Parts: sequence; structure tokens; C-alpha cells
Amino acid sequence: MQQYFGLRGRALNNALVWAVIMPAYLLFGYNNGVAGGLLDLPDWIATFPQIDTINITGSKQATNSRIQGTVVAVYTLGALFGALSCTLIGDRLGRKRTIMLGTVVTSIGSILQASSFAFAQLIVGRFITGLGFGVISATAPNWQTECSRAGHRGFVVMLEGLFISGGLIIQAWINFGLSFTTGGVSWRFSLAFSLFFTIIVFCSVPLWPESPRWLIKVGRLDEARHVLAALDDVDIDNPLIAQEVREIEISLEETGKGTFRDIFRNGPGRFANRAFIAAATQCFQQMSGINVLGYYQTTIFRTFLGLPSTTARILTATVFMWQTLCAPIGAYTIDRLGRRKLMIFGAAGMGMCMALIAGCTSHPTNHTAVHAAIAFIYLFSTFFVTGFLGLAFLYSSEVAPLSVRTPITALSTTSTWLFNFTVVEATPTGFNSLGFKYFIIYAVINWFLILPTVYFFFPETQGLHLESVDEIFLESKNIFDPVRVAKRLRASAVRDADGDMHITMGQKHVNGEKGKSMDEQTEQTDEAP
Repeated sequence: MQQYFGLRGRALNNALVWAVIMPAYLLFGYNNGVAGGLLDLPDWIATFPQIDTINITGSKQATNSRIQGTVVAVYTLGALFGALSCTLIGDRLGRKRTIMLGTVVTSIGSILQASSFAFAQLIVGRFITGLGFGVISATAPNWQTECSRAGHRGFVVMLEGLFISGGLIIQAWINFGLSFTTGGVSWRFSLAFSLFFTIIVFCSVPLWPESPRWLIKVGRLDEARHVLAALDDVDIDNPLIAQEVREIEISLEETGKGTFRDIFRNGPGRFANRAFIAAATQCFQQMSGINVLGYYQTTIFRTFLGLPSTTARILTATVFMWQTLCAPIGAYTIDRLGRRKLMIFGAAGMGMCMALIAGCTSHPTNHTAVHAAIAFIYLFSTFFVTGFLGLAFLYSSEVAPLSVRTPITALSTTSTWLFNFTVVEATPTGFNSLGFKYFIIYAVINWFLILPTVYFFFPETQGLHLESVDEIFLESKNIFDPVRVAKRLRASAVRDADGDMHITMGQKHVNGEKGKSMDEQTEQTDEAP
């Protein structure tokens, strides 16, 4: 039996999380927040005066606000193209080699940023850093999802939210500590520190198993059986391994050998429907308003609430600490309450918080209103990390069939970075032109776009074997069907010894006549003369 450092079963699954996913998503959070904490540092402004919005006023400030937004957002533009590139390289290289490639590119970008003396070099460095991490962000959730058991898949993938928040904490406190230094070290060290995480990921990935589903897709069945046996902690000759391999093969047969073009057409597997759901989930994660608070939190505390720089930095760091403390709420409830309920809960709460933040920041001289605004920023983080942070990556990979999982998740992750770029680019200008009213936009988006879309179009996937999720869409005829079909099929699903839910129809193709469950076939056999 194949082993990895003597680890098998649940222990092996957990090791994958802590050895690879944790440093990868600490890097995610770190890179997402680090630039926003550098914008008011004296040496940063002296080196890059083109993005100074503190020491100038009038039309020049408006111009610099737009440039500043572009510089911060160019990282996300690179990540957009990195994620999109996975449609070409993801299934060719496999999950492990794709992640390793992403870490190499990210490291090159970090070195360019940290060593920048010219404005153009900074921009190129941020773009290349994003390009590499876009590849990682489009691949790591697939790898984790495809290696996890359905019964605790939600928990382990939701830990990504905890790790992202942890990365935000690390960058916030590093930026705070270095703000008391002088010279280039005050910002160069912050940009270079991300290399610590990329080196860990690059060295760790080769030590762990490849995705068994990707191995089956490319015809490496023997390797896949060994990996599945190790992940399930059973002997390779166990009948459960043969059954699981067969289910995956049947899923590929039913949904076809999909290509990137196929995800824009429906067909029997409703690929376009599923691509829309995956992309919308990632879009909503960004358009909820989190990047208004995440990237520009220090600016909000200083500009809108009139707090001193040191106080603003401390509050920023503690908000990220609070978000990290709240992350286990979603991790421990997602496999009990389900995906839909948490997303609806998150959207409703975030919309409420954004409306109240707008109201409170409209009175910056009122100490009570300032304190209330701070409280609602903390509360927003609670709703976001519970309903959308890690869940968006999980759900996008769950609804995508194996045959086109790489192009769909690449598209959905591209959606993440596209709308991340949009928000980060627009926010400095939005602050400058709309003031506190800018927050109202995100209250409206949460209440009148995200919440109804999740309710009417997103089916529940909680506890389902990945191949069983396919049956929801194979039975659906239009975009409104998946929610209803999922509810009906889940009611008749059966659980295996590990607690994974298998929709009864999923077994009909393996064990019996297409179109009838095993129970129906047994009844007909008993009634036959």
C-alpha cells in the first residue's frame, strides 16, 4: 500500500491541508492586502510620487487616485490572466505541476517588486506576481476538492478562508511594525516576505499525491487506484476502490471529454449553466464589497473616520484577526447547514453592514457614529468569511464536472480576479467622488443581486460525492431546475460508511439499468413472475 510519510486516510487528507493549502492561502491573503498598507509610508511616496494621494489636493489628487488604484489593482489583472492560462495548461500539467509553476512565477514577481526603484518595474513586478498566483488560485481548490471525502470536503476547503485571513493578519502586523522604520526597508521587506510562502509550497507539493480524478481523466488508472486507496485508507484491491474508479469513469462518459469551448454550451451536462454558477459565485465574493474594506481599510479609517495613522493600522490588523477568529464558524457549519444557507446568510448580513457603514461614515465628527462604523466593519468580516471567502472556491469546483472542471474553475477564478480588479481600480475614484455614498452601492449589490441569485439558481451540494453532483444537472432542463432537482434527489440519497452522500441515480449507471434506481430495479425483480 502506497503511503506518504506513513500517512493514510484522514491523516493524509489533513496533511495536504496543512503542508500545501495553508501556505498557499496564507500567500493569497498576504498578497491581497500587503500593497494597501504601504500607500502612506514616507519612503514609498518618495520612491513613487505618482501614487501620492496624501500630500496633494485638487485635480492632482484625483489623477493620482486613479493611478494608485491601477497600481494596486494590476496585481489582480495579472492574476486574471494567470487563472485563464489554466484552461491551456491545467489538464496538461496536472494539479501539482501547475501549482509549482505558479509559485515560480510568483517568486519572480515578488523579487521584481521588492527591488523596484522605478515606477515601471513596480507595475511589472505586481503584474507578474499576480500572474503566478492566478495559476495557483485556479488549481489549488481543484486539487483539494478532488482529494477530499465528500463528508468533510466542506470543512477542509473552508479552512482556506481561515488561511487567507491569517495571511491578511501577517501582512497587517508586518506593515504596522515596519511603519516605525525609515528608508526602503519599510516597504521592501513586506513585498519580499511573500517569498517565504512560495518556497514552502514549491518544496512541499512534490511530496504529496496527485489528484486521483485527474489521473483517471488522463488514463493513469493504476496510479489513481493507489492514490484513492491511500486517501481512503483501504487496500488497493478493496471493492470500494473499483467502484469509485468506475463512478469517475462513468461521470467522464456522461459529461464527455469537454473543452473550453464546451463550457459556453449546455448540452446534456449543462456545462454553460454550471459555468455561470461557478463564475457568479466568484464574482459575488468580490462584488460583496470585501475589497473596498480589505485593500483600503487603513484609508477608510484615516480618511472617512479621521483616525490617526497608527490607530488606523492597529485597527486594520485587528479586523483581520477578528476575521480569522470567525473563520471556523463557516468551517464547522458548512457540512451541517449546507452551502446555500451560508451564502444567503452572508449576503444578507454584508448588505446590512454596508448600508450601516455608509450611514455612520456620513458623520465623521460624531464619535458614536465613528465607533459604530468600526463595529460594522468587524461585523461585515464575520458575514463575509462565513458565507463567501473559502466557500466560493469550494462551490465553484463542486458544481464543475471532472471533464471540464479545469476550464470552468479557471473561468470562475478569472471572474474572481476580474471583479477584484474592477473594485480595487474603482474604489479610490469612488471614495474621491462619492464619499460615504460609495458603500451604498455594495449594500444594493448584496441585497438585490447576490441574495436572489443564490436563492433561485444555486443548488445544494452539501455532503454529495462529486460524481453525484453531476446527476443534478443531468436531470435539469433549465436554469431554475437545479435547485428543485437537488432538493428532490438529496431526499433519496444514500450514505456510505464514510458518510458521503450518493444520489441513487448515480448508482443506476454503475449497477443497473439507466433511468432506474437500484431500489426500483429490486422492486421490479421481486414483482416479476
